[in-house]
Amino acid sequence: MSFIRNMRADGGSGTSFLFVFVLALCFAASINAQPPTPNGDDDFDPDAAPPPVRAMTNSERTQLDQQQGLKERTKLALALMSSRLSKAEELNAKNEHKAMYDELGGFHALMDDTLEFLESTPRKDKTLDNLKRFEMTLRSFAPRLGLIRREIPSEYDHYVRVLLRYLRDARSKAIEPLFGNSVVPNRPSN
Repeated sequence: MSFIRNMRADGGSGTSFLFVFVLALCFAASINAQPPTPNGDDDFDPDAAPPPVRAMTNSERTQLDQQQGLKERTKLALALMSSRLSKAEELNAKNEHKAMYDELGGFHALMDDTLEFLESTPRKDKTLDNLKRFEMTLRSFAPRLGLIRREIPSEYDHYVRVLLRYLRDARSKAIEPLFGNSVVPNRPSN
């Protein structure tokens, strides 16, 4: 209390002291703060390889676009994803890590595209069945990615960890509509 009375009696010098004190605290806090990490990852490794390009080949895009039915397109996308993952496993066994990394980027692109396609499709029983099929197949991909992660050099580990996390999130997004109000509508209470 005496500090506040002294500030009022000084006629403003206390206010300037308080301002300098708060400024010094802010400066000290910024010095001790950890540098921000890209994408908010707390475990960012500066020696990690940059993430691969998430891109499908023109052939994959054409094959997917030619499919007329929802079920056929989903099955084809999952087969292409499985093929990419198998190729990544082969390349990892041959220690061709850069090429393996590129295959995982293609796998990621196919997963993104398929999830986006299924989410944009109007909710019907067929859509829900295909979302379930997508989620179940993604579940089978997780252990395979885990095996790749255990065998790769540490510079590639970061992206594969992020891909595993993204795979888990994609599974959650895929099954979310199965438990929404469109499946079992909310009924007003009496």
